[in-house]
Amino acid sequence: MSIPEFNEIIEPNDQTEARREHLEKLRDLIGDVYPNKYRREVIQDGQTIIPDQQATITNVTRFARPIKDKHISELLEGEKPSDEQRNAANAELNGYRVRVAGRLAVPPRVMGKAAFVHLSDGIERLQIYVRKQDAKAVNNDTGETIDDEGAAWEIFGLLDHGDFIGVEGFLFVTKTGELSVHVETIQFLSKARFPMPDKMHGISDPELQRRYRYADLIASSLQVEHEGLTTRQVFERRAKLISGMRRFLDDAGFIEVETPMLTPKATGAAAKPFKTHHNALDIDLYARIAPELYLKRLTVGGFEKVYELNRNFRNEGLSQKHNPEFTMLEFYCAYMDVNGMMDFAEAMIKESVQKATGGSLQVKYGENEIDFSNFGRISMKEAIVNNFPIDRMKLFKPEWLEDELHIMALAMFSDPQFAYANDGLHKLNIDGTREFLPMSEKELSKIPKIMFDSLSSEPNFFELEELWNNSFNLQKERYNNGSRQPQVGIDNQIEKIFENIVEKKLIQPTFIIDYPKSISPLSKASPENPNIAERFELFINGMECANGFSELNDPQEQYERFADQMWSREAGDEEAMVLDEDYIRALAYGMPPAAGIGIGIDRLVMLLTNRHSIRDVILFPHMRPEKNKNAEKTEDAPENQTTT
Repeated sequence: MSIPEFNEIIEPNDQTEARREHLEKLRDLIGDVYPNKYRREVIQDGQTIIPDQQATITNVTRFARPIKDKHISELLEGEKPSDEQRNAANAELNGYRVRVAGRLAVPPRVMGKAAFVHLSDGIERLQIYVRKQDAKAVNNDTGETIDDEGAAWEIFGLLDHGDFIGVEGFLFVTKTGELSVHVETIQFLSKARFPMPDKMHGISDPELQRRYRYADLIASSLQVEHEGLTTRQVFERRAKLISGMRRFLDDAGFIEVETPMLTPKATGAAAKPFKTHHNALDIDLYARIAPELYLKRLTVGGFEKVYELNRNFRNEGLSQKHNPEFTMLEFYCAYMDVNGMMDFAEAMIKESVQKATGGSLQVKYGENEIDFSNFGRISMKEAIVNNFPIDRMKLFKPEWLEDELHIMALAMFSDPQFAYANDGLHKLNIDGTREFLPMSEKELSKIPKIMFDSLSSEPNFFELEELWNNSFNLQKERYNNGSRQPQVGIDNQIEKIFENIVEKKLIQPTFIIDYPKSISPLSKASPENPNIAERFELFINGMECANGFSELNDPQEQYERFADQMWSREAGDEEAMVLDEDYIRALAYGMPPAAGIGIGIDRLVMLLTNRHSIRDVILFPHMRPEKNKNAEKTEDAPENQTTT
């Protein structure tokens, strides 16, 4: 077996070697340099007033600060409290003995035979004052204080930025007015073998932030100045959002359940799954792409209000909005329809956003301000008509959305078009914007020749008209040659037109309704129009954040919808749903009218924290493996060249 050496993981350099030497000297002085525990507390008159697990640096500072502020009013920069103010504050603060522990937030500042340093618990900081003649050290093997004079001072001199220590002493205010602990006992708890990140800038490389989230959390907590939320605050806000949603559902009578993460069929959504094999049962299993069909089985079984908040997995591409592992909230309510579900979801999101943000329904996201106090509703086709670029309207008639040939041509036309200009290939978007594309000959060969058109430096209506004519004529030729689309194919193209033209313009919370039925295989049809599904999707800042519908509960119709999906799968659509026989069997026992919804938690968190990549709101996102920096040369490798 070949495993890397410790020194290959913790690469030796001047700083890591100095820390290793300090660790060895500490071991000689105090014994165990990684003790099992440290008791924290705040004591007044011999009584514990803040017990161990609550006596964090954050809680201690928030407890003591009002006492200090009672005697010392807010100071201006550079201003010091008067002796009278300081003495009054200390007369009260000295009565509190504290035992606190944390990470050295800055390198120690030694001034002769005394030193100041800040301890951090990742949220707040508390200054400690160590004086050589006052402090005692703890032997970690015996738990007793070390009698040798100067032992604590020697131990303090071996501390490095980032180490963990515990201190006992009394509270006081310094001459500059800072709340501090006068240390009487110091205990070493853990050594940081790596140097800490830059306190001014933290970790600026997004890839390093995501790959080494633990270092990112440390860096953002130690960073002096921040723009926006710290990394910790992002994930605290995430936790508050999730907690708020759970509380809203629990208060409404919903029951939280857990359904299988490994399933015999990849059902419940249109997506490509991860596949594995169960050796004992000798069956293939799939990491679930959605819990939907299991939750609806529970509705059949009598759970009228049911929800699950857990991970889903989809073996698809990575993007700013997509991660193969993501968090989804799904819930179902019997005797409710799609309109009731939109009302309920809107109320839940509003309340949860307020709890997560501390009361606000307005959040800043990039250059936009998102207002969660108002949710719009509009049909898919109306949204296309309303958002078709105004200066291109001469090329478009709303009735085309009812005609197969025009729908197919519009889908091609609404795609980014490729065209030649004097300086090379450009991508021309339907809104008239254009991007230069440096491409190889091989890449160029993959682009349909129909899209190769001459493009002037300033695209104009006539060039767009020519591109439209190209699209229409190509589709007309296919149409006349007998290449017709099934209904699901036509409806897929309507959705494509919507995605290309509308999605990015939906900045404020908007429910898109009236989806084509053929692309909504688990949704009931509208009573008014059998070709329309009672389905909605919620879009915010151009991102789909939720998907819901009136649930189809007719087993015969559900079977026929699955059959249509299987035909699409046979035609090459890998993401089309598979037939789930047991789900059909469950529906045959009878399911009440119901509505359901799936909400993407990660995307909502992105919006509430002003983060523009989904991987910035997932603690440990999937990353490509790092290249092996220490790869050995192979027999075939040239001299002075290593393989990676």
